[in-house]
Amino acid sequence: MINFFEESVFFGVTLSLIAYFIGLLLKKKFKLGIFNPLLIAIIISIVFLIAADVDYEVYNEGAKYLSWLLTPATVCLAIPLYEQWELLKKNYKAILVGIVSGVLTSLTTVLVLALIMGLSHEEYVTLLPKSITTAIGMGVSEELGGYVTITVAVIIITGVLGNMFGELVCRIFRITEPISKGLALGSAAHAIGTAKAVELGEVEGAMGSLSIAVSGILTVILASIFANFI
Repeated sequence: MINFFEESVFFGVTLSLIAYFIGLLLKKKFKLGIFNPLLIAIIISIVFLIAADVDYEVYNEGAKYLSWLLTPATVCLAIPLYEQWELLKKNYKAILVGIVSGVLTSLTTVLVLALIMGLSHEEYVTLLPKSITTAIGMGVSEELGGYVTITVAVIIITGVLGNMFGELVCRIFRITEPISKGLALGSAAHAIGTAKAVELGEVEGAMGSLSIAVSGILTVILASIFANFI
């Protein structure tokens, strides 16, 4: 069985797509946030690899082709932003303040928790880029001396949680403005959160797309400053 997986070039891609498809079916059937397709896909993939005793490197050899699509998929999020360009220009001050607030909140939260939990510098900077896309976050973590693999895991977890509970949080705090929802999801939960924003509406999706880009740039700049605090 292991030899079959090792010799199959697209084993990783096939497993990932099947697991994600199962996640989509569960989400459609139960309509609960806990059945996030990405979360379900991760769990199924891990369980399968452990049960079949397949090494991660064997899986990743095929699954890496999906990673190549991450950047173009993120770029495609600029389309809803373009469609809402007039709305962006009309509310640019509030949008800019919202994104900056989101980035500062994310970095400050990590700083406070790191101080409370007594994290080392390496552990602290590993968590700083938790709310930006994986591609940018990996570079930030590596540059600051963090553990890149853990950073990737934290970014994914942050995105999945934002996707699952973002809408609920907006309901609890009675946030109904589409621009606010999109900015919150995009700045807090990057691309995965923006995927949820797109489900909520065109305006939410556009603001989420904008948040991904601006939050990434701001985090690269501010993370280097926050890294000196511990």
